[in-house]
This record gives sequence, structure tokens and C-alpha cells, in this order.
Amino acid sequence: MKTVSRIKEPIDSEMELFEKKFHTAMSSKVALLNRITYYIVNRKGKQMRPMFVFLTAKLLNKGEVNERTYRGASVIELIHTATLVHDDVVDESNKRRGFFSINALWKNKIAVLVGDYLLSKGLLLSIDHGDFDLLRIISVAVREMSEGELLQIEKARRLDITEEVYYDIIRQKTATLIAACCSLGACSVKPDSPDVETFRKFGELCGMAFQIKDDLFDYGEEKIGKPTGIDIKEQKMTLPLIYVLNNCSKSEKRWLINSVKNHNKDKTRVKQVIAFVKERGGLEYAVQKMLDFKEEALKLLDTYPSSDYKSSLELMVNYVVDRKK
Repeated sequence: MKTVSRIKEPIDSEMELFEKKFHTAMSSKVALLNRITYYIVNRKGKQMRPMFVFLTAKLLNKGEVNERTYRGASVIELIHTATLVHDDVVDESNKRRGFFSINALWKNKIAVLVGDYLLSKGLLLSIDHGDFDLLRIISVAVREMSEGELLQIEKARRLDITEEVYYDIIRQKTATLIAACCSLGACSVKPDSPDVETFRKFGELCGMAFQIKDDLFDYGEEKIGKPTGIDIKEQKMTLPLIYVLNNCSKSEKRWLINSVKNHNKDKTRVKQVIAFVKERGGLEYAVQKMLDFKEEALKLLDTYPSSDYKSSLELMVNYVVDRKK
């Protein structure tokens, strides 16, 4: 947690005020809704998304943020929370960050309605203040996230995924939201400037590295944690597996596809697949790609003058690839 505290340091006061504003943005006249949103606010994670928004805005605006920055951070968090609540329903998931999910406590119907409520609150927060440029950035992100999820479902059935398609999926599914946070931060203080696109790209590269890191956890990380094989059990095609599939013999490829398709619940077989992917250099290849994305992201920051905010963003990029969970 130390690294996260260090990243947060230059935006501590903004994050504190943001939490109050975010809580207000969620409030409703319906007691049930307030009970649920209170529960959501109190089980928050590391809050990386608002951190990206504030660090970008402060880096570009001599350490200052404005009301649009707070609204941008609140909107992205409202809409992101809505997608998580809906995700848990779709995945029939009972836990989220170690807490019970909304659908586990209040059932699917209520969870879907709460997700819809949060989505509309986010949209209205932008519309009520005429932040149409910010709303556009967020709406594009939501569209892309939905498309990315559906593209993954469509491709997972066939298991014939190329590296390019994999990048398309993670760009839309994961990277687009971090890209939206950074371009929102830029747009809140420097609308219509080239910085908005530079930071969108920066966020996208961070998001790509972030997702590849997540893929690697499935194979166990260095000395920590045993391989989980969860992605294989769910027939998710991740980069280490894709690389090996595209670089092995036809018979090995048949065995791999058959294992993932028909024997993904067999623990011994899943272990064999993990061992095979490791042996054939799948992990090294994915690690290298992740580091390439990280370096590209850091390069985009090079042109900006040194500041605490720039240091925190650099720390954040490194944290994305070094984190242990």
C-alpha cells in the first residue's frame, strides 16, 4: 500500500474533497438506494481512476484543479461503479474486492436498477453543468467497454484469436477506461488542447500494461502465489497462451485447444497447460510486451516539465506492472 500512498501524496486534499463530492453525487430520495450507495462508497478500492484524473489535471495546470475536474472524476467513478455492479450480475459473482456484491445482498433486479441509476446520475452530472466535452469522452469509453466484452465473448467461442484481436479486446475492455480518466483530467483544465489526446494515449498504454499484468497472475507470479488457471477454466484467451498457440506445432496446438475447450475443469490438465505455456516462453513474451507498453507510456511524459504530479504518474505506471495483485 506504501506505493499507492506515495502516488496519492500530491493530490491528498483533492482526493479527500472528491470523496465528499462523490458521496453527494450518489444521493437519492429513496432510502433503499441510499443504503446501497453508502455500502458501495464504504468498500472502495485503491481509487486509481480518480487519481489519474487529478494527477493529469494538476500536471497540466500548474498544480491547480477546478470544479470540472471534480465533476469529471465523479462522473467516471459513477459510471465505472455502474458497470461493475452490472458486471457482477452478468458474471453471477457474489464477491467484489472481498465484500459481498450488490446482487449477492440485494438480488439481481435491484443490482441492475442500481447500476442504471448510477449511470443516469453520471450522465446528468455532466449535462446539468454543460460539460458535454467530458460527457463525450465518458460515453465513448462506455461504448468501447461494452464492445470489448462482447468481442471477447464472440472470440472465446472459437479460440482462434490472434494477438491483434487480443489487443483490440483489452484496449476496449480495460484500457479505454484509464484512457478516459487521463483525457478527462486534461480536458477539464485544457479543453481543445493537444494534451487531451496525448493523455488519452498515455492512459491507454497504462491500461494495456495493466491488463497484461492481470493475465500473468493466472500463471502465478515469481515466488508469490500459485498459478490459478482461472482464465483457462473460463476459456479466456490471454497473451501467454495466444503466443504459444501461434508458435507451436499443429499437434501441440490441437492438444492445447482441446484442453482449453473440453478439459478446462480438469485440474491436472490445466496444470499441464500452464506448464507448457511457461516452457514455451509465453510468460517471457507477455512480460516483454507489457514492459514495451510501460516504456511507451513513460516516453509520453518526457516532454512535460518535472513536478510532483509527473513523478506520481511515473510511479503509477511502474506500479501497474510491479503490483503483486
